[in-house]
Amino acid sequence: MSWPADSQFAPAPPPRGRTRVRLSGFAGVTLVIIGVGVIAAAVLAQQFAPSPSPSAAGAVGAKAKGPSLGRSVPVSVSIPEIGVRSKLLSLGLNPDGSIEVPSLATSADEAAWYKYSVTPGQVGAAVIEGHVDSYSGPAVFFRLGALHPGNQIDVTLANGITAVFRVTGVREYAKDEYPAKMIYGPTDYAALRLITCGGDFDFATHHYLSSVVVFATLSSATRPATAVAAGHGTP
Repeated sequence: MSWPADSQFAPAPPPRGRTRVRLSGFAGVTLVIIGVGVIAAAVLAQQFAPSPSPSAAGAVGAKAKGPSLGRSVPVSVSIPEIGVRSKLLSLGLNPDGSIEVPSLATSADEAAWYKYSVTPGQVGAAVIEGHVDSYSGPAVFFRLGALHPGNQIDVTLANGITAVFRVTGVREYAKDEYPAKMIYGPTDYAALRLITCGGDFDFATHHYLSSVVVFATLSSATRPATAVAAGHGTP
């Protein structure tokens, strides 16, 4: 699948020759669902992923810079409002330069952090992706579109700190109108983007026609059994 030339906005790995990051295959531009059987399973079971409501559109950014954390690789994500609890894969690029997505065969129930984005809690846009459905039915981010501003997202980091984010907005974008610069571009606050597929499914191309994007900002952080306020540059 090909998409508009928006790779300039995606966080890229350290330069290696002429390798270019392409967003084909990525949840934000297209978290590719391979085969008609994927959506057919959900349709036959009469299970349809919720779409964001107009009232959930909210804001895509923060009103103030807010707190931030030091770099630490994320290991799991929890979204109590929609029953998500998943370890986080750490994925990079495919050999062709496209961004990896979790395997539908083995990891449909697991979300993934794009390892060339900032780690959750750092200043910048951290990116976490997940499938909406699988060969057998709903996948990890099936209910992502049901979130609303104010809902909580917890991302546990390798250093033991849990970064607590608050949703500011939930929006659905047609693939050909996907605002890559806004989603992947630099920010001056600790931002989190959760991305999956959404909208109608095109049986001809075997792809969804839209993407669901959740925008969130860091509000605080906790250590095991001890709540702490997140501070700028907190390790």
